[in-house]
Amino acid sequence: MNPFQQRPLGRTSLSLTMLGFGGSSVGNLYQPITEEEASGTVEAAYRAGIRYFDVAPLYGNGLGEHRMGRDLRRYSREDFVLSTKVGRLLDPLNRESAGIEHNPHRLPFQVVYDYGYDGVMRSMGDSLQRLGMNRIDIALIHDIDAHNHGTTGQKQRFREAMEGAYRALDRLRDEGTVQAIGVGVNNWRVCQDCLEAADFDCFLLAGRYTLLDQGALSTFLPACLDRGIGVIIGAPFNSGILARGAVEGATYFDSKPPLAILEKARRIDRICKGYGVSLAAAALRFPLGHTAVASVIPGVRSVAHVERNIQLFDEILPNDLWREMKDERLIDGAAPIPEP
Repeated sequence: MNPFQQRPLGRTSLSLTMLGFGGSSVGNLYQPITEEEASGTVEAAYRAGIRYFDVAPLYGNGLGEHRMGRDLRRYSREDFVLSTKVGRLLDPLNRESAGIEHNPHRLPFQVVYDYGYDGVMRSMGDSLQRLGMNRIDIALIHDIDAHNHGTTGQKQRFREAMEGAYRALDRLRDEGTVQAIGVGVNNWRVCQDCLEAADFDCFLLAGRYTLLDQGALSTFLPACLDRGIGVIIGAPFNSGILARGAVEGATYFDSKPPLAILEKARRIDRICKGYGVSLAAAALRFPLGHTAVASVIPGVRSVAHVERNIQLFDEILPNDLWREMKDERLIDGAAPIPEP
């Protein structure tokens, strides 16, 4: 399987490389990297053939967009696809920002949620300036889920996003400032609610169509196929456990994995080893078996990560590998499998 092969993003005019670049680490979201490391990582990805890059204002309070824009501006703007997100404004930290401690590995701003029309228009303008670009290809409404807002707050944020953020992005799409609009969350049910509420082009679903979770397979992914909506899968390693295995210190959605998840990961890993396949290769390529999925975007923070992810596409994944996982009821029996 060629990681640099491009797939159409649903009904849009955009095509994405099957392997994309998740930019959270470029913004020091989980641990800091130097300016040189960030530049080297983006450059290594581009030179290798990756042509889809994702970032967000959240990543380093704008640092990710600054770095990504700086490092991509050396290349022709027509040669790559860039996505960023809306829903969080960045206000400067000052002496009056009581109780807010500045993280030295992020830019000195505080995050303010705003899914309203005016807030999203401001957010897009701010992102264009941080990126140093005159357009963004894909704009995604970010994190309108209960994990970020609580059950009651999520309902309010969802309404705000559909009444405000969607209208703003729809206007920007009509004006050509963006080519595609969508939603980026880690909950497929929220994506399905959005699909039914408005005319979106794509969804970035993080960690919810992986070897450990195929809930999206029942209704959401078929609905995307029916409507020509593209899907991007973030966090294909489920925050690490599918990259390293069920080892000491493994994480699942950035937390200690439940015992059931640890056991499931061990069993999948055991089957992979039986076929001479790495767990990471199976995890990274599994989502691409579904034709609604245009790209997978693991987070990367080093040149070594870029190189390893590319090498994972060289492994042969026999059909029997997936058949055994299905026979053991470790993955959904209806899950489409990727090319060997």
